[in-house]
Amino acid sequence: MEKLGQFVGKTFAIWVMIAACLAFIWPELFKWIGAYITPLLGIIMFGMGLTVSLGDFKEVLRRPVAVIIGVVGQFLIMPSLAFLLAKGLQLPPEIAVGVILVGCCPGGTASNVMTYMAKGDVPLSVTVTSITTLLAPMVTPALILFLASEWVPVDASALLWSIVQIVILPIVLGIIFKTLLKKPAQVGVKALPLVSTVAIVAIVAAVVAGSQQKIAETGLIIFAVVILHNCLGLMLGYLFAKLFKLDLAARKAVSIEVGMQNSGLGAAIATAHFSPLAAVPSAIFSVWHNISGPIVAMIYSRMESKSEIRK
Repeated sequence: MEKLGQFVGKTFAIWVMIAACLAFIWPELFKWIGAYITPLLGIIMFGMGLTVSLGDFKEVLRRPVAVIIGVVGQFLIMPSLAFLLAKGLQLPPEIAVGVILVGCCPGGTASNVMTYMAKGDVPLSVTVTSITTLLAPMVTPALILFLASEWVPVDASALLWSIVQIVILPIVLGIIFKTLLKKPAQVGVKALPLVSTVAIVAIVAAVVAGSQQKIAETGLIIFAVVILHNCLGLMLGYLFAKLFKLDLAARKAVSIEVGMQNSGLGAAIATAHFSPLAAVPSAIFSVWHNISGPIVAMIYSRMESKSEIRK
């Protein structure tokens, strides 16, 4: 199972694209999964809880400035970009809200893998992911209320409770399970890549199937906006870290943290509180950032700092 999980994890983007295509062609086969989006994301977050440790937060004490830059960059750059894209391109309300939802979500766990591939600062990446995820119940609803209420009514308290249920409770349960049952937890961690991939693939298929007709009408617009949002996020994240004079490895980590979102959370929130179409940008983001992530990681892995070049 561990080997299968590693293989599926490495080919994640392919499975997501296949699922999205099949769901678009035969939506009736996948619509039923829509009722299980929240539990599926809960399973992913439970798995994250199995991997969280106090060591993940050591960087806060060791390098508080770098961590703060990463966290602020995450919750400043992508939400601002989403709002500017929605306004500047005059997106329809449901799509605008969907793009803003993605932008306001915390970093995704895939960013840690991409940072490793990029020869970036993995401890910083893990710490920023953990902190932004724990801050999400407060920060994400506040940002959505501030940025998206121009298009649709936003119930911030309901969003907060949803994120607590979807993110915080499963993570806490995962930590408790890991603490009380160490051996089963170790076995569970080995199965995580496979379980997480299946869950995300199922979420993407459900969202695409539920909005198949509207995707056919607006799909090109959403694809263009999502790609632009992600690419600008990666670039501005790097420049933001460079502005504060972080080293090259940290700049890579912040760039990837900013550019790669927990799009599964965006899909779950959109489905529960807005509309199926509002969940589509999150689904497409899931596909796209797992294509752009490895490409950026490959480019970053070839970048060397001046000190490395001198050696």
